[in-house]
Amino acid sequence: MKAPRTLAALALASLAAPAAASPELPPTPPAPAPNGATAGIVDPAAETLALEEERYRRLTLPVTVEGTGPFAFMIDTGSQATAITREIRDIAGLSPAGTATLVGMASRRQVELANVGRIEFGANSYTNFAAPVLERAHVGADGIIGLDALQDFRVLLDFRKATISVEDAREKEGRGGFEIIVRARSRLGQLLITDALVEGVRATVIIDTGAQASLGNLALREKIRARRAQDVVTTDVNGVEIMGELAVVRSLTIEGLSLTDVPLTFADAPAFEALGFHEEPVLSIGMQHLSLFDRVAIDFGRKRIAFDVPADIARALRAAQRGESYRARF
Repeated sequence: MKAPRTLAALALASLAAPAAASPELPPTPPAPAPNGATAGIVDPAAETLALEEERYRRLTLPVTVEGTGPFAFMIDTGSQATAITREIRDIAGLSPAGTATLVGMASRRQVELANVGRIEFGANSYTNFAAPVLERAHVGADGIIGLDALQDFRVLLDFRKATISVEDAREKEGRGGFEIIVRARSRLGQLLITDALVEGVRATVIIDTGAQASLGNLALREKIRARRAQDVVTTDVNGVEIMGELAVVRSLTIEGLSLTDVPLTFADAPAFEALGFHEEPVLSIGMQHLSLFDRVAIDFGRKRIAFDVPADIARALRAAQRGESYRARF
């Protein structure tokens, strides 16, 4: 008998102070049609689609499932699996495919799987896979495009233009205007930055486009002796809450660029352990910090992550290449 699959999903559904009531997520606005005025072909290998910002600033794009839709899916580089909601399963009439253990930031839960023959997003598609079936209120969108569907692509988040591109990674060469290009290593489909420094402590960084908040594990908190500023409650994709500790980290440095006074939540998250990080310092960077950059490109084909910073910081970075890091307060 085949053992049930185990999948890791880093995305946090919400972040709130414990005294505050958890608000209900508003319905996602209808996704624009792929051929509508808000979508356009940039080059033969990439289609750029207008972004929608939901309540927690998740980025969604229109996706068809078995020819039905479009539906609003978010690109989640913190999730191993492409997932759908119960509503999509029922609308598309998808057949069951057993169960799997979904490891979220707060919990481990058995979830149903559904057989999906084909999804299409922009000019791209992903076929013949079993998708976890989740509750829409916990996801904040109609579904998730996860790492399984992104391995041959480069995901480009352009915060200046408010667009997202899913591109053929083989077609992209050179720096492309990016000031910082970081080589990454792969673990279970994740691209990991392994030479980041948090207050001088070496830590692994995961880029998580599906989460609003950035989250560190307890091993990192202990290493830097972070002082708790506030208790917060986070809710994961399984709808389970976990208590976290919000602190302000004095510096986060990646390839010579140092962000200062960075708010970071620390929690004992099962998803980190599922990825092999228990005693090793690790943090996932969510949209609250990714959006500080002009652009972020996650290139799964070449295993690298590129950051484009505002023009004044770029000039300072180039001047600092003689051996001195530039410290930027965002």
